[in-house]
Amino acid sequence: MGGTKAAAEQIEVAGRDVRLTSPDRVIFPQRGFTKGDVFHYYLAVGDGIMRALRDRPTTLQRFPEGVEGEAFFQKRVPARGVPPWVRTATISFPSGRSAAELCPADLAHVAWAAQMGTIVFHPWPVRAADVDRPDELRIDLDPQPGTDFADAATAAGELRGLLDELGVTGWPKTSGGRGVHVYLRIAPRWTFTEVRRATIALARELERRRPELVTTAWWKEQRGERVFVDYNQMARDRTIACAYSLRANARATVSTPVTWDELPDVDPDDFDLRTVPARLAECGDPHAGIDDTGWDITPLLEWADRDAAAGQGDMPYPPDHPKMPGEPKRVQPSKDRDRPR
Repeated sequence: MGGTKAAAEQIEVAGRDVRLTSPDRVIFPQRGFTKGDVFHYYLAVGDGIMRALRDRPTTLQRFPEGVEGEAFFQKRVPARGVPPWVRTATISFPSGRSAAELCPADLAHVAWAAQMGTIVFHPWPVRAADVDRPDELRIDLDPQPGTDFADAATAAGELRGLLDELGVTGWPKTSGGRGVHVYLRIAPRWTFTEVRRATIALARELERRRPELVTTAWWKEQRGERVFVDYNQMARDRTIACAYSLRANARATVSTPVTWDELPDVDPDDFDLRTVPARLAECGDPHAGIDDTGWDITPLLEWADRDAAAGQGDMPYPPDHPKMPGEPKRVQPSKDRDRPR
């Protein structure tokens, strides 16, 4: 006979009752981690993940049957069947359509999402108070084939030096895979277009300093064995798994904040559902000070003006994004018949 199904539980989180059903459902088969494990993981890292999610419209990557089952991105909170205390924020997509996304006000929102099968949290780089002006500039260092995490960490170290020259603090974390993310807290004064432009300028300067290591080439055929700075992560409706979010892989890794001194020596696979709560409890959150200062990105925009004057203007947007003013052709260079040979 089969085992009996675990009973549903009511768990108090941030002063609210959150229902947990099917806590024994296996979500990460290779590790044996269950839905209950995922739910309680997010409670254990509550301070850290709320620092990453608080008041941010958030897309939910849900795996109701586990990471080996079907997944979907939920950008709209359903109109029915949602606790009355769940907060949302309305965001606008590049298409002009809008959606009311989950906007965590407390840890109960995270727990509710975990009950709904959410594994990965993808917050927008904005807060509910102004959903059109980012307060977070995100640099995504993505190792291309032939490179690995060590190369991304080296590129991040070069970026740190550049940020030091600018007088701004960068906050690094593992992606949960082979990449590295570095976040800058910025003043929410600029549009997505302006912040993306600033990110391109920063990426180009990093590429100039280490051209053998770093590339800004949008087309994969031009990247080579280098670390790609994915500047389009700052385009509207592009999101990254947040700090302390689980990743939907066999190991149940976590996108984990680290100190700059740790970064060259860590193994991202060491940070997972089982190990990160203890690390956070013992060492504290390396991103604890991320909200202290909002930086003025004017120096980066001045770099962008300098680059434009030298003939380096905008770069291609993602393929699903509407064509933007000043954007170059979205044609793979090897297939561009107008390109000089």
